[in-house]
Amino acid sequence: MARPRHGRRQLPGMHSLTAAVIGLSLVALSGCGSDSGSPSKDGGGLGTADQHVKITMMANDAFTKQWQDRLVPEFNKDYPYIDVTIDSTPYDSLLAKGMLNGTSTDPEYDLITLDDPWTPQLADAGVLLDLKNDAAAWTQSDFDWDDFNSAPLASSAWQGKQYGVPLRSNLLLMFYNKTLFQKAGVAEPTPALTWDQYLQAAPKLVQDTDGDGKTDSWAVGLTWVRGVLSPPFWQTVLNANGGALFDKDLKPTFNTQAGIDALQVQVDLLKYAPPGAKTYNYTEPLDAFRQGKIATIFTWGSAYKSAAVDSAVTTLKPDQVGIQTMPAGSAGPSAHRGIWSGSVFKNSKHPQAAWALLQWMSSKKGELWASNNLGSFPARKSTLSTTPSEQWLVPVYAAIQSGFNAAAKGEMWRPRTPQSNAIQEVLADQTSAAVQGQTSAADAIAKAEQQIKSLLKK
Repeated sequence: MARPRHGRRQLPGMHSLTAAVIGLSLVALSGCGSDSGSPSKDGGGLGTADQHVKITMMANDAFTKQWQDRLVPEFNKDYPYIDVTIDSTPYDSLLAKGMLNGTSTDPEYDLITLDDPWTPQLADAGVLLDLKNDAAAWTQSDFDWDDFNSAPLASSAWQGKQYGVPLRSNLLLMFYNKTLFQKAGVAEPTPALTWDQYLQAAPKLVQDTDGDGKTDSWAVGLTWVRGVLSPPFWQTVLNANGGALFDKDLKPTFNTQAGIDALQVQVDLLKYAPPGAKTYNYTEPLDAFRQGKIATIFTWGSAYKSAAVDSAVTTLKPDQVGIQTMPAGSAGPSAHRGIWSGSVFKNSKHPQAAWALLQWMSSKKGELWASNNLGSFPARKSTLSTTPSEQWLVPVYAAIQSGFNAAAKGEMWRPRTPQSNAIQEVLADQTSAAVQGQTSAADAIAKAEQQIKSLLKK
């Protein structure tokens, strides 16, 4: 399976991985009072010309090389005595490997990159440094925590403590082909577009663009095949209509008419998609959009460059491709966040140097450099309000800020619980069953609720 740039992948063995992580969590919790769980009291320093400090980060392999080759040399201009190794780690093993390192008396790693729902598992195990408290003495006075958008910063917070900082931000957004909308005589989308309006326009976007009597362009593409990338679409539509996955006590609240209707939207959109769209994962709709075969795609914002800018893979140009939040529902627009954060292991022998790296990467200076040079999406309000180095990023930044505002209001993201991965697997199973025509939307939602309730009782 092709992998999106934000690093999410289909996780075929996630049930067994979740069990392994839970087991490791129990071991970790039983040893939280040991010396291995305490940061070095003096922080380990930032090194000297005579004695460098060496730190190692385990990171998702989707962006390891870019960071090692380009970001680390830039960081070393400010911190020349900290030697940084970014170790490439496959997504499927990153969480379990992090738990093992965090509970080790002789840890190999000082830092870890965390996908959006993982912080609760590692925080509950007591293996992460609370950056606002434990690292306060090493934090620059101008770091400005309040400058972060609340949605991406919250991805690495847990029970009132801040265990990480956002390093790579992402959102589920809407791209549209302006040319195909014009040919169909349909007004270009605006952030005020509603789902009802979009569904009314969709049949017109299925069209014959070259006049040969055959349909060659369709309305929509998204992830329909079973996988962890499929439920976020349904979740976002649900949230746009005021729905949520859980209440504050982690009781499922999605088995409602709004939940059923949101899933039915995902099913109904197949009517306006290319033949074979039931098999669409991440890459297939993106390829169709690049080739001018679909007018809209609901996908992760990090794909915009490959969809609209990179001539090696797309037939489109930036002025042909619009980007915005997904259509609004009764509660307004919604967005589903996907954030990679960086955290410091509590048992690191050099937590001060490790925090210096994360602090630089997520600082106003470091984030601006990464955004302009690596194409990373920013999390800071100040960065998103700047004029980016590339003109095509101007509408992208506007869409990201709008998306963060919507995500902060709707609080739609993957479940914030140590059982997050298992819950997403259930949602993937049941939403997919409806999409593939194996059951109704109502039955799929009811079964998902039942299975998740049983899971949370264990």
